[in-house]
Amino acid sequence: MAIAKMNVAELEKFLQVEFPQTFSSGDISIESADGESCLLRQRYSERMLRPGGTISGPTLMALADCAMYVVLLSAIGPVGLAVTTSLNINFLRKGQPGQDVLAAARLLKLGKRLAVGEINLLSGTSPDPVAHVTATYSIPNT
Repeated sequence: MAIAKMNVAELEKFLQVEFPQTFSSGDISIESADGESCLLRQRYSERMLRPGGTISGPTLMALADCAMYVVLLSAIGPVGLAVTTSLNINFLRKGQPGQDVLAAARLLKLGKRLAVGEINLLSGTSPDPVAHVTATYSIPNT
């Protein structure tokens, strides 16, 4: 098991300062992060819905990207300039209105310059993912 370079409290403090447009509103919270995996929760809001009453794709993509960023920072520490180089999402089923969305992320490979991870997005208490995501991040020289 990897040793986390940042715990949940450190991640939240860092992200509220460095990424306030996403993390200062309190809509997204970090439930766990251990250097290999993390769990984020996005509290339900009607702003998340698209026509037809399902959770929108942009909402799910943004949460997945945030989860990948969080799991990566938990593994490497406060490297604010790590950036997404690719993100692939497969929508599997309708996200339920009225339910929080959870993002369970884990690192698949952590190299010196690139990190690859996968994220399962869950709606409410259902164990069946609403989307499956793979993402690659570029890690700058530090």
